[in-house]
Amino acid sequence: MDKKDIDNEVNKKVDGDGKKNFSPKFSGGWIFYIVVFVIILVLSETVFRLNDTGKKNNLSDVYDYIESEEKQVKSVDINGNTVLLTYAEGGLDYTISRKVPSTAVGDLLTYLRAAKNDGLIETYDYTEPFDLGLIFNAIFCIGSLVIIFMLFRSFSKQAKDNNSVFSFGNNRAKLTNPNQMKIRFSDVAGCVEEKEELAEVVDFLKNPDKYYNLGAKIPKGVILYGVPGTGKTLLAKAVAGEAGVPFFNISGSDFVEMLVGVGSSRVRSLFADAKKAAPSVVFIDEIDAVGRKRGAGLGGGNDEREQTLNQILVEMDGFNSNTNVIVIAATNRVDVLDPALLRAGRFDRKVMVMPPDADGREEILKIHARNKKFTKDVDFHEIALSTVGFTGADLENLLNEAALLTARRNKKATTSLEISDAMFRVMMGPEKNSKKLTEKSKRLTAYHEAGHAVVLRAVSDTEKVDRVTIIPAGSAGGFTAYKPKEDYDFHTKQMLINSIMTSLGGRAAEEIFLGEISTGASSDLQHCNRVATNMIKRYGLSDKFPNLVFGDENEEVFIGSSFGQVQSYSDKTAAAIDEEIKNIIDKCYQDTLNILREKSSIVEGLANRLMDVLKVDGPDFEKLYLANGDISVLENKSAAPELSTSSETDKEKSEETSETETSKTDSESVTEEKDNKESL
Repeated sequence: MDKKDIDNEVNKKVDGDGKKNFSPKFSGGWIFYIVVFVIILVLSETVFRLNDTGKKNNLSDVYDYIESEEKQVKSVDINGNTVLLTYAEGGLDYTISRKVPSTAVGDLLTYLRAAKNDGLIETYDYTEPFDLGLIFNAIFCIGSLVIIFMLFRSFSKQAKDNNSVFSFGNNRAKLTNPNQMKIRFSDVAGCVEEKEELAEVVDFLKNPDKYYNLGAKIPKGVILYGVPGTGKTLLAKAVAGEAGVPFFNISGSDFVEMLVGVGSSRVRSLFADAKKAAPSVVFIDEIDAVGRKRGAGLGGGNDEREQTLNQILVEMDGFNSNTNVIVIAATNRVDVLDPALLRAGRFDRKVMVMPPDADGREEILKIHARNKKFTKDVDFHEIALSTVGFTGADLENLLNEAALLTARRNKKATTSLEISDAMFRVMMGPEKNSKKLTEKSKRLTAYHEAGHAVVLRAVSDTEKVDRVTIIPAGSAGGFTAYKPKEDYDFHTKQMLINSIMTSLGGRAAEEIFLGEISTGASSDLQHCNRVATNMIKRYGLSDKFPNLVFGDENEEVFIGSSFGQVQSYSDKTAAAIDEEIKNIIDKCYQDTLNILREKSSIVEGLANRLMDVLKVDGPDFEKLYLANGDISVLENKSAAPELSTSSETDKEKSEETSETETSKTDSESVTEEKDNKESL
């Protein structure tokens, strides 16, 4: 099949809006409607014939009066089936009325004509009846035809849209015409290796004979997996766009229905349509909705979802194998998929779509900045360095939030200030400038956040402070934001220890400088315990249990699979692990206290500065730290307005990156917003 044939085949199925336009199939549908119409006609005719049934036949009376020698009939008037007969008797005129059957009117007229010729009657007259029944019959039949036609059109439209009872098993994938697919690999940034893996698939779709002649088999399926927002769906669309082939897009949940057998039927319909349009791409998004491991539940294996999965397995590499149809699937949870789905011959190639590095983030930012206006001070390279851990979707949202802030502030172009504000905004939420704080609350929050910042600066050589603020934002009473100096994919033991000490800096500062501790360190302590637990149980980084891990790395997500699991270590070992966790945290806390006592002047200076201006950005914090807390180096900075005013409502800046530690000082019940990298 050449390219022209493919386009013709697809154009038959795709309308102007890119929706499927498959003709509905009604087996014997028109015959059914014709039979219904005939039955309606027969019934209507029968009903109106019954009007003449059961009535008294008075035709003999008319004949008797005309032939009577005693009665001189003067005239006979026939109106429909009513006969008015006027006669003279005894010098007086009389009129009688009789009903005759409609079928006898013709014979009566013939008789009256003969009677007049014989002189038995003087005159007779006949009036054509207004047959209301005939008109009603016509209206009834025409109305029935219109209703039947409208019902047929409605069922046909529903069948095309896959919304009727006749189309439960039809393919529900959205088919995109290759001429309308505008996405190319150039529109996808930050996925260099991933695009190289998929380039071979594109080449096969364009030149299949090149591979067939060499005896090579292209992968039947490619599964894209990774954290949300990394561009898996975008990559699948780029494959179809580059190859110029029909693109079938469907979600895994579209196969699942309450009715038995519907999912399997839809799978068969999908692959049948894809084979007709081959070469083509079938993209199943969120395939884990239908492709989870079989036999893991409590209800046995005869499950509709499992039957749907069985049909997918057969279509991909079974008796009904398809050629020139590439299946691309995307999921965030490849670990829960059925092993039969991932074996060679089905999803032969597994491509992990990673979050982009600094260079990739810069390319993504430039792509999403194409239709936006920026000032010359905006440096996308610096933004990329400041957005460690951001995915492509996060970066798109970041620039969109910056554009919204620009519009709110009535500016004509986005500046670096709007981007910085948007970065904190999307992570933590808007600043609550209208919230009034007491002096005691401001003082406690200031020393708490100063403790975090000073400890981080003292112990870490891989991260730096980005912002310290005591303005409430989101659920936090204040926060200390910090970011890595460069990308890294690992954590050393010392980096994890530093993370624990940084988290304990807030409570330690409260104890040293205020003489009391608060509930504000709730989420900090949760983070410390989680990191210390992972050091021992997952990473084997404790002194007491070196090179040992405890528990299963792969957490079971199925109830059935979790039955029968037991703790993989003794109760004595569990008690020793708890003791080791306590030792790690106690030692880190003592070291944190020593650092804060040593750098008390810096903590005092930063806390006073925070109470004065409410927030301190990274460069100002660095100046203050190097000046040993001497705030005179920052005296040229103007003080911030009180929280009760609204002059800063436009500049809501709050929110940390994925490496940012958040200190919450207003409630113990506040949960930590981020999943700290230290716990990974």
